[in-house]
Amino acid sequence: HVQLVESGGGSVQVGGSLRLSCAGSGFRSSDSCMAWFRQSPGKGREAVATLDHDGGTNYADSAKGRFAISKDNAKNTLYLQMNSQKPEDTAMYYCAADRVKWVCGWFKTDFPDWGQGTQVTVSS
Repeated sequence: HVQLVESGGGSVQVGGSLRLSCAGSGFRSSDSCMAWFRQSPGKGREAVATLDHDGGTNYADSAKGRFAISKDNAKNTLYLQMNSQKPEDTAMYYCAADRVKWVCGWFKTDFPDWGQGTQVTVSS
């Protein structure tokens, strides 16, 4: 069965960097859409970045220029490099996968498979 396990979250100061990882099993990342979402208290789960099977990317406006999504197909692992972090980046970050589409959707309903999340806290 499909399993996604996130790691790399933690506490960071404003302007700092973190790299999140998502180790996948039970499917091939090379054939799948993958994405990072985040959810902060009282808000809905929103897309941060998506990565098509062929490397095409999409970013939320809040992430453009600061975050970078990538994957290592040999390791079946998805990454999110987060730089110049802001307090509003504080959230639970989730990895998601869609094994059917090659071009990713943008909404949480487009992704059937999810990890358990990793917390990111940015403090000033």
